[in-house]
Amino acid sequence: MTNRDDWRETFRPDIPSTARMYDYYLEGKDNFPADRELAEQVLTAVPELRAAAQANRAFLRRAVHYLVADAGIRQILDIGTGLPTVGNVHEVAQGIEPSCHVVYVDHDPVVMAHALDLLHGTSNTAFITHDLRDPAAILGDSELCGLIDFSEPVAVLLIAILHFIVDEEDPRAIIDQLLAPFPSGSFLAISHGTIDGRPELGAAPRLYDKATSRFYPRSRDEVQALVGGLELVQPGLVWLPQWRPDPDTGLAEDQERSLTYAAVGRKR
Repeated sequence: MTNRDDWRETFRPDIPSTARMYDYYLEGKDNFPADRELAEQVLTAVPELRAAAQANRAFLRRAVHYLVADAGIRQILDIGTGLPTVGNVHEVAQGIEPSCHVVYVDHDPVVMAHALDLLHGTSNTAFITHDLRDPAAILGDSELCGLIDFSEPVAVLLIAILHFIVDEEDPRAIIDQLLAPFPSGSFLAISHGTIDGRPELGAAPRLYDKATSRFYPRSRDEVQALVGGLELVQPGLVWLPQWRPDPDTGLAEDQERSLTYAAVGRKR
């Protein structure tokens, strides 16, 4: 009998992977027929998703630039990193300040293989294999502890991952546990899928039931609750294209088509 959960330990190209589907939306090449087939079903239902994925990557780059250049952060923990693409976190951060330390976390074996290849010979970076649902394991990882100084502020990135965490798994508690050991002045950056601007999408997120992780879009109020207690950086919780846009920010004329909220918050 086939175990659909064994994709975490075994390469399973027959099971659509959320990481590889996202790579397909970004027009990458690290995906397989099962990923493309389900991704095309999703794109048929939600044609703006490809532009939304590009907007999400652009937000990530803007957020990292802010955190390093403006907020002075020198340590970044990127959880649910996904497959490497253009403008990876360590490239943006170390392009501004070469001393930045970056730890990537993901539990997809294909992501791990590509990330380790990308990071080979790169200083001040690491990739560790853990699930966001187990923050204690992430924070206790020896490789992370060797690279991250818990007495100094850190930026935790949860980009396009919290919508794969069901309410019963308590995403707010996960966030609190991740930030707890770090001092005031640490940051959290999130992006989170929603159908607030497209309620007619209805059951479209259920297409992800066939993938490695199910999709749980949340309302603005629900996403706001996830970052409650943090001091939100202006402009607060907004649509992706509204967060500190630059001249290259896409979807500027139809921001709700980004299908994603974004925020950066500072731990008090």
